[in-house]
Amino acid sequence: MTASPILTLSDLEKTFTTGFLGALPGFRRLPWQVRGIVQTVHAVRGISLTVEPGETFGFLGPNGAGKTTTIKMLMGLIRPSKGSATLLGKPLNDRAARARIGYLPEQPYFYEHLKPMEFLDFYGGLFPMTVRERRDRARALLDRVGLSHALDRPIRKFSKGMVQRIGIAQALINAPELVVLDEPMSGLDPLGRKEIRDLIFELKHQGRTVFFSSHILQDVEQICDRVAILVRGEVKRTGPINTLLEDGDGGVEVLVAGLPAETAARLGSGVSLREGHRYVVASVEVDAFLRAALEVGGSIRSVTPQRRSLEAIFVEEAQRA
Repeated sequence: MTASPILTLSDLEKTFTTGFLGALPGFRRLPWQVRGIVQTVHAVRGISLTVEPGETFGFLGPNGAGKTTTIKMLMGLIRPSKGSATLLGKPLNDRAARARIGYLPEQPYFYEHLKPMEFLDFYGGLFPMTVRERRDRARALLDRVGLSHALDRPIRKFSKGMVQRIGIAQALINAPELVVLDEPMSGLDPLGRKEIRDLIFELKHQGRTVFFSSHILQDVEQICDRVAILVRGEVKRTGPINTLLEDGDGGVEVLVAGLPAETAARLGSGVSLREGHRYVVASVEVDAFLRAALEVGGSIRSVTPQRRSLEAIFVEEAQRA
């Protein structure tokens, strides 16, 4: 494995022009009156980040933030409008580097008439493996993603979750160093999500690098070493999970018996009722809140510091934009 960053993005941008005229090669030479009826969309705006070998990196953002567009540029499905990127230390168009990558798109579409073994054997044939090697690997992967019971079923009869599972299996058929997954938890039930989380942990323990996007922030908190939050095509925040969650005031949860909600609201501007008799208090106001609550007859049952959630940070950045 390479010691240099396994994935780098430097000022990466992607701009689309919508409509038929925008697709014409000579669009820029048309009169401004004609060009004015074509809308320009800045999907990705100067993204720069690095992913180190062995990391599990979460690429987060609301719908339309540019996550899938960025991943498609990295996979060579669309060309960047500006900037550059490398995969395993090589340019994006390097074929040898691509052979060491596994990829699951956001909305995979596969040959529906194939059965699981036929499907993985087909994809395994794209890599330098013997027939026995790819079939042995296919059996192991189907067992690992929980599809060994469906060996005789064509993909067209799979549920969405099953399609997602076999998509992950095909992304691993070549034992890649870098695994890129676009919404890998999509369509999975809680048990399926746990199995995919466990699989990502296994990949990490094997020294592989995983770069994935997801809307399921609880899973991201459990899995990732670092994350980047993308909003409107720009990276708004990036860093280790623990650092991001410790940055800022998550407040303190105070359980108080015998304190009416209308009374608690007058005990401080940084007080909010969570549920029952639980109140979230800004850290700087905890002492004053406790004294005031006792003075009006409240009984303190517990005081628990609150850690910020990734969801709170995500919403904060999205709303700020």
